[in-house]
Amino acid sequence: MPHKPVMPRKIPRALQLDYQPHDPARYRPKIGVIGCGGIVKHHLTAYRAAKYQVAALCDIDLRRAKSAQTEFFPAADIYADYQEVLRRKDIEVVDITTHPLQRSPIIEAAILAGKHVLSQKPFVLDLELGQRLVDLADSHGVLLAVNQNGRWAPHFSYMRQAVQAGLLGDLTGVHLSVHWDHSWVAGTPFEKVKHLILYDYAIHWFDMVVCLLAPQRAKRVFASTARTPTQTIAPALLGQALIEFEHAQATLAFDAHTPIGRQDRSMLAGALGSIRSSGPGNSEQRLVITTADGEFEPRLKGKWFSDGFHGAMGDLLCAIESGVSPTANAAENLRSLELCFAAVASAEQGRPIVPGSVRRLPE
Repeated sequence: MPHKPVMPRKIPRALQLDYQPHDPARYRPKIGVIGCGGIVKHHLTAYRAAKYQVAALCDIDLRRAKSAQTEFFPAADIYADYQEVLRRKDIEVVDITTHPLQRSPIIEAAILAGKHVLSQKPFVLDLELGQRLVDLADSHGVLLAVNQNGRWAPHFSYMRQAVQAGLLGDLTGVHLSVHWDHSWVAGTPFEKVKHLILYDYAIHWFDMVVCLLAPQRAKRVFASTARTPTQTIAPALLGQALIEFEHAQATLAFDAHTPIGRQDRSMLAGALGSIRSSGPGNSEQRLVITTADGEFEPRLKGKWFSDGFHGAMGDLLCAIESGVSPTANAAENLRSLELCFAAVASAEQGRPIVPGSVRRLPE
């Protein structure tokens, strides 16, 4: 006798969370994008789909700005000098996508020009500089946000909303692991980043730990890195971190040389429930939430790329319209960088590090 198919359980209203990117009700400013490198296609794909007004594209290599213009925003003007973009009174928001060393002076100039800023991640290499930029933005009445686009990946965004709604109760465990192949950076500037995994990549996961376990503050971080026997690029492709809190713990594991059978897993444990999410990549996730009412599987819509980029810019625009601080504001992001810098220092020194005690990214 054939088995009857198992019908999915109806998701209770309390678990139907508003996790997708938001757009402002009426505010549609002209946006300038400074930096048209490889990542910018994801920004512009999201902005075009959201019908945002990108009025200027800038890159020191004018050919890259022209290419972005042709593919995404033919009506946008192109520039090689970012100061020309900042001099335009009609542009109210700038998205700065350059690398950190080049980005900080541009952020400062944009703030002084009265522009709201979305900074690419990682925000800064120096926490004191980051705080100075935060204070400068406050004193000039503009908003400074960081493009921590992972917050709006559908599974991560659902987790954030579930925790904020109290569905899991007091959160005691955040355990995130990623197994993939990051050796694609061979021959790119990223290959020269010593702590490519714990710094440039893992900042998304450190940021999620800060989001999910707020207002708790981490007490210590113990991290390590290692090279695989067969990797051919310079940066270590294995990294892990254990983060201690007063009433919780978090673990991060990165196996960035997994060419076969890639997997991305997350587990949140709380007093009233748990969430587990997994899939072959961060854009293909099956999420299950378990509470006292049972186990449920919300059917998530969207993907990290490019919903994450839509979410980051949409959040800033909504904040400007409403006169509130953006979700991924730069001041809070300094806490994420504290964890990241402490983890890098721990991997270098082989001992636990107190977050905040390391003020600059270790060389």
